[in-house]
Amino acid sequence: MAEFTIRPAVRDDFSEIRSLINTVHINPTGLDWRRFLVAISLQKELLGCGQIKYHADGSRELASIAVCERARGKGIARAVIMDLLEKERTRPIYLMCRARLELFYAKFEFRIVTMEAMPPYFRRISRIAQLLNLNTLAEDRLIVMRLD
Repeated sequence: MAEFTIRPAVRDDFSEIRSLINTVHINPTGLDWRRFLVAISLQKELLGCGQIKYHADGSRELASIAVCERARGKGIARAVIMDLLEKERTRPIYLMCRARLELFYAKFEFRIVTMEAMPPYFRRISRIAQLLNLNTLAEDRLIVMRLD
């Protein structure tokens, strides 16, 4: 039996979503509780979250995938991602992550895309990241992946 359930976020979840995003040090921009799914424990605690963001260039992004430290390794991120991808059937869907997460997202059939194949939003962010991450370890560099 699962120790958590996945449900659409409600307004009252937003402060916990924002807190979790900040705790795991991922991009805190574009957080809209109405786009989120949340993983909730049997004790009604928020354990994880994720959203699909829509960008002005028409692209869609799997984003804000976060799980609190004490709940990692229980399939929460996988469950949130699978539910989000099931609800958002239009492809392609993009994501940005650290290179060390490539194999995790490859399990969902995401593949790295070249700069030339990226929509304008992701190309712009990738160029900025390249400039800012000149001295960053390879595993911490930003990559863009796409699910077709």
